[in-house]
Amino acid sequence: MKTCIICGKGHIPGNKYVRRGARKLHGGAGSKVTGKTLRRFLPNLQRVKIVLNGSIRRELVCTSCIQRGAIVKA
Repeated sequence: MKTCIICGKGHIPGNKYVRRGARKLHGGAGSKVTGKTLRRFLPNLQRVKIVLNGSIRRELVCTSCIQRGAIVKA
């Protein structure tokens, strides 16, 4: 499973909606949901060379951990 090695951020389940009909804003009767399927919201993971426990490793790290300086790049 693709998760961040630092904070453990992984995928979040969600829904994908299929709609039909023109919105009321554009003169229609309103849009209706005609289908709903499960999907996954994936984190923005980057493969980065980091120093982990004194050794250099190539790991998956989320961009928020890279930005806040939670890792030491090799």
